[in-house]
Amino acid sequence: MGVYLSTPKTEKLSEDGENDKLKFGLSSMQGWRATMEDAHSALLNLDNDTSFFGVFDGHGGRVVAKFCAKYLHREVLRSEAYSAGDLGTAAHKAFFRMDEMMRGQRGWRELQALGDKINQFTGMIEGLIWSPRGSDSNDQNDDWAFEEGPHSDFAGPTCGSTACVAIVRNSQLLVANAGDSRCVISRNGQAYNLSRDHKPELEAERERILKAGGYIQMGRVNGTINLARAIGDMEFKQNKFLSPDKQMLTANPDINTVELCDDDDFLVLACDGIWDCMSSQQLVDFIHEHINTESTLSAVCEKVLDRCLAPSTLGGEGCDNMTMILVQFKKPVNQNKNVSPAEQSAANT
Repeated sequence: MGVYLSTPKTEKLSEDGENDKLKFGLSSMQGWRATMEDAHSALLNLDNDTSFFGVFDGHGGRVVAKFCAKYLHREVLRSEAYSAGDLGTAAHKAFFRMDEMMRGQRGWRELQALGDKINQFTGMIEGLIWSPRGSDSNDQNDDWAFEEGPHSDFAGPTCGSTACVAIVRNSQLLVANAGDSRCVISRNGQAYNLSRDHKPELEAERERILKAGGYIQMGRVNGTINLARAIGDMEFKQNKFLSPDKQMLTANPDINTVELCDDDDFLVLACDGIWDCMSSQQLVDFIHEHINTESTLSAVCEKVLDRCLAPSTLGGEGCDNMTMILVQFKKPVNQNKNVSPAEQSAANT
């Protein structure tokens, strides 16, 4: 579903980077869609030992995805749990924190600043009038203080975004996911899904949706959204008798922790614009086919985007925005061999 262009926008935003432990490449493309609603984060050095990567697939607008790309890693980093070494709790709280931060005058102003130019101007003016900090919100120690203003009762955005995040610290890989973007690891050429696509038809999701007073029609929550978990979409999170994780739509992420080993080839994070066109194993095979012949990892990502782009909008698949991050491990991490991520995940559970 969505509005399509007469010809696709195939210009790509690509980036590469590396440190002594890993290197990454990424690429994103608007494609046939009338607007680009994907966003991403790629930070090699969240701190001296930690890297952070995330893809955010927006729906109903771009601002929530852009908000997550700007602030989610910051909330992970400034968490007390993160300082204590508990990455899982830090990520879990950061996902819910996104919904909290997008409410009220400050949330409205920040979302305006991430929107179209007219909205950016409006947000800037209100920031100068109502915020004691002016329009500067980039301070790492910003505590997001309450602001008075004409939008103090803003309930949050009606648009939303998926969030799929990978945090690499030494030999530990943590994946946090809400929505249908996906993280896959290649271990000895075999694809292992490290996240689960949160569709309304899944039994656990369906049960929560119905208990919260919602319904599922044509695979969509209340006949509207084909996701069971997302950041934003506040109209689905208004039941005052339920906690945030029990709402018919929730930002609650699945957390998966894997111990990296010598057999791990690379990690992929991508939005459903990719997964609608290729299975996890097909993508892993495609990357293995090209990773040693392309000069950069971003060039491999660009090949994937071109491979997935549909020749026309008649079929639907291959017509979405596309974003992909490819992370390659540069050297052996430890000797934890011959254990699949699925077995590790089961042991963690």
